[in-house]
This record gives sequence, C-alpha cells and structure tokens, in this order.
Amino acid sequence: MSGNDATHEAVEDAGERTIRVLIADDQPLVRRGLALILGPDPAVTVVAEAENGEQALTLAREHRPDVVVMDIRMPVLDGVAATERLARDLPECRVLALSTFDMDEYVVAALRAGAYGFLPKDSSPEDLVAAVRTVRAGEAAVAPRLLTRLISAYVRTDQGAPPGRRPAAENTVDLTPREVEVWRLLATGLDNNEIARAMEISVSTVKNYITSIFNKLGVRDRAQAVIAAYESGLVAARQPAADFDC
Repeated sequence: MSGNDATHEAVEDAGERTIRVLIADDQPLVRRGLALILGPDPAVTVVAEAENGEQALTLAREHRPDVVVMDIRMPVLDGVAATERLARDLPECRVLALSTFDMDEYVVAALRAGAYGFLPKDSSPEDLVAAVRTVRAGEAAVAPRLLTRLISAYVRTDQGAPPGRRPAAENTVDLTPREVEVWRLLATGLDNNEIARAMEISVSTVKNYITSIFNKLGVRDRAQAVIAAYESGLVAARQPAADFDC
C-alpha cells in the first residue's frame, strides 16, 4: 500500500469520508495537472478522469463521485450539457465548472444548468482544493462580485431566456417586500454580512430570508438566485465597472 493510500484510509477510519472527485477535461495535461494538485490532499480521492462530457456522464454513473471538476468546453458533449444531465440524473454529483476565461457566457450557462461553482483555470492550487471542498458542502464556489459581473454581462431579461429557465419570473409575486429587497441586494453582489448592515437586521435574519427566497423562487443556491434576479428584471444588466472588481 502506498503512503497516499494509507493516508486516505486513515482519514476514512477517523470518520471523515474522503471527497470523491471526477475530473473531466479534453486536454490530458490539464487532467493530469488537476489530479496532481488534488491527489496529495488526504481528504480528496480522484476516482476517474474523462476526456469529454459523454464520458464524464458514464464515469459518474459508475463511480458516483461527490464532485465533478468539469471543463466547460469539450468535444462530443460540452460541459454545460453534461452538467445539466448530471444535475437531473445524479444530483448528488455536484459540478465545479472550469473555464480558461473568467468572463465567459458559458460559465453562466453552466451555473444555470446546475453547477455549484466556477473556477478559472489559472486559479491557484489552494483555490482549487478550497472550491472542491466548498462544492462538496453544497455551497456556491464563486466570488459574489465575480458572479455579478458575469451575470450582468451575459444574462438577458426573461424574454430572452431559454424556455424552462425562467422559474423566478412567475414566482416573484409570492415574495414579501423585505424578501425582494434581500434578493436585490444579494443580486448586486453583497454577502450576508453586507446585506445585514444595509438593512439593519441580523445575519441570521438575512439567512432566514434567503432560505425563504430560494424556496419561493424554486432556485437551489445563490448563483441561480442572482441569475433569476437578472432574468426577471429585478436587477438591470450593465457593463462591468470598477466597483465590481474582485
């Protein structure tokens, strides 16, 4: 048994199940690099590597990973389509989308399709490991202001959104005025602490509002809530400005 295998077993023996990761990228060197970054972490096990989206779906069904690190642009079946099918068929497999460019309309499409987070390919190894852990925990792994910049640049109002991708527009009537205000502030890139200060309420109250907003809009996480805000017209799209820099 190798030292790395022994470490993984020790983690599992201690009651901390390792995070099972599938890597999907059409470039062998990128796949190997991602595996080398994630492999040494005792809390992570790379269970398989795929070279396109179709293969990623097949391997995900076979290995049932916790996280799929998914390149957005791949042959045969791209990362957006693969993410949508995973979210529908294997929702326990959470997708972390990768892209060469941080400002990419395909990133928004992947988040809309069900990806839990996004990471540019030039991110640090530490950021990759942290993002995998965040996605495994069911949280959105994307900086709020980067998310807002992306969506402001690429999301159109609900009239231009694809069919079946506009749940929020029909459900906003159910929101209270306070919930609408929390949703608006969330969509402009504020985190929970900043929303609490702006509205002069507690962070726990903000969290309660956000949970209610997600349920009423039929969205799963912060990223989808922000997309819904732009598609419904609650927040107007604008070109990224200096105050949106991360």
